[in-house]
Amino acid sequence: MLRRKGKARGRGVLAIIGALMIASALVRLGAGAAQALDNLPEETGADAQIASAGMSDHAGAAAEMPGACVGEEDLAPALEALRAREAEMAQRETEIRSRMQALQLAETTIDDKLAALEESEQRLRATLAVAESAAEDDVAQLTQVYANMKPREAAAVFSQMEPDFAAGFLGRMRPDAAAAILSGMDPQAAYTISVMLAGRNANAPKE
Repeated sequence: MLRRKGKARGRGVLAIIGALMIASALVRLGAGAAQALDNLPEETGADAQIASAGMSDHAGAAAEMPGACVGEEDLAPALEALRAREAEMAQRETEIRSRMQALQLAETTIDDKLAALEESEQRLRATLAVAESAAEDDVAQLTQVYANMKPREAAAVFSQMEPDFAAGFLGRMRPDAAAAILSGMDPQAAYTISVMLAGRNANAPKE
């Protein structure tokens, strides 16, 4: 009986000790859970701050992106610069057109003056040709007159002429008529005219 009672008491003590250990473990678990719950809001608050900061940065970046909405006041300087540039280009275009018109007018004037000058040159050439032809006709006619004169009369006339002028007429005459006139002139004058005639004939082209 005593042994049974001693064993029963030992079992009761062990049960109590086990219960105390279980209670202690439960208390520790409860304290750890409470501490975990206490730390949870702090971490959540830090995460909220980080998330808030991220949202702010994202909003700032979105404002700086090219596709972000820009107000009319921000576009005013750019629009004003474009308008000034457009006005400057229009002014330059007007100046270029004015210069082109001036150049075309000057070119037309120059062309007209060149045409008038060419026409005047043609008229002058025609006038000179007529004058030369008339002078040639006059000289030929006058030469014929001198050739038809009597040799003594013609010699007297030729003696009053300059030697080169007289040589010009005598060079156009027939050789026999020129010789008759030279024979009636002063020997010195006839010699000078003969030398000039010989010089002209020497410079004449030969066949």
